[in-house]
Amino acid sequence: MSEFNELIKSFAKSREYVRDFFVYGFKTRDEFDGWSSRTYDNERRRLESWLAGYVRQEHTGKAKNIYLSIDSNLLDTNPLYRVWKAKSFTDNDIMLHFYILDLLLRAPDQTACGQTADEITDGLLAQYGTVFDSQIVRRKCNQYADEGILIKEKTGREVRYRPAPPARPLFTAHPGLRDAVKLYQLASPLGVVGSTIMDTASFQNKLFRIKHNFFVHTLEDEMLLPLLQAMHKEQSVLLTVKSTKQASPRKESTPGTQETEAASRTAAQSPRFHETAGVPLKIFTSTRTGRRYLCLYLPHRKRFTNIRMDAVKSVKIQEPFPDYKNIREQLEQNKGSAWGVSFQNENRRHSEHVKLTLHINEHAESYILKRLEREGKGGTITRTAADTFTYETDVFDANEMLPWLRTFMGRILSIESDCPQLAARFQRDFLSMYHIYFET
Repeated sequence: MSEFNELIKSFAKSREYVRDFFVYGFKTRDEFDGWSSRTYDNERRRLESWLAGYVRQEHTGKAKNIYLSIDSNLLDTNPLYRVWKAKSFTDNDIMLHFYILDLLLRAPDQTACGQTADEITDGLLAQYGTVFDSQIVRRKCNQYADEGILIKEKTGREVRYRPAPPARPLFTAHPGLRDAVKLYQLASPLGVVGSTIMDTASFQNKLFRIKHNFFVHTLEDEMLLPLLQAMHKEQSVLLTVKSTKQASPRKESTPGTQETEAASRTAAQSPRFHETAGVPLKIFTSTRTGRRYLCLYLPHRKRFTNIRMDAVKSVKIQEPFPDYKNIREQLEQNKGSAWGVSFQNENRRHSEHVKLTLHINEHAESYILKRLEREGKGGTITRTAADTFTYETDVFDANEMLPWLRTFMGRILSIESDCPQLAARFQRDFLSMYHIYFET
């Protein structure tokens, strides 16, 4: 049996498990579908190794639930960055890492102009008595040049490599830069870059804390980077997207049909993937849940749509989109009529009208009116009678307003809308709550 290896080659699988443990949590081993039990055990061990201080366990009957407990208010960095920093390597990788850097730093007379891959190969044999193929050394040097560890320069027909300047003098020359990196690694997308810079320059963040921070965002940064590159160059993309719809409900098995039922459950719960081609325009982030969405324009359907970032599994950058600027301007115009991230509705109307009538004590509950103004996204507020106010707005998808409308429970006199599903769903939710609290 092969031994467990903490290091990884592919980030995608580990990302799925970390997200499940962190975002959803409280799942038993049997509830992780799509991969074998051995894969689950390996990923769980990696998780416990990377994030040992944040892994919690709870026992429910005979089952054990694993989850992550992370309080962003108390942490100076994102612990999920450790997942990014775990990589697989071979014995040659380890030796070449130290040998190449040591060789180049030991030759101060050649540091300015650097050495070719053949010269480095000969130097490794002379200094350390180790024979490497020059092609392997060249590939390793090119890799380090891409990562910024070495500087690659071409002089004539020769390609030379030399060490990149250390980061510490840069922070000494610009004192404020150190604090900027501390804040960046904690608060910005692709913050793992700042965390890696801090590791390289050997300093820590003892200055900043963020009370409400969504650490799970870093698991999506692998997809975020090519999307931002496509936006910058006004290019279209081809996405592989995993369906976020829930699997079919599990059925009770009958004696003699366990294997059949297990096979059907596996087929029903297996992730469904599809490809979507479009033009990336913007990344929206929910201030309530922290979930991020990619706003995509679909040229063949001539409309905007939003895709959850955690559902995007791969990104392929395509050719430039000629009408990018005009589409971006249309998006900015439409944003004013979007309550959340939806640009369509079930009735295929351009917009849906919502009228909310509330009972508000004008003298004791003025803060409710201020909240309507602050959170109403441009809707109109009208006083129709003593202690009675109406709020009206037009949005693309009125159903997105339901969570916000529920917060006024107890003050709502009526809800009217072009969307018949809105009132029906509100009444259904109200009756469900009534049954929970007032009926045994």
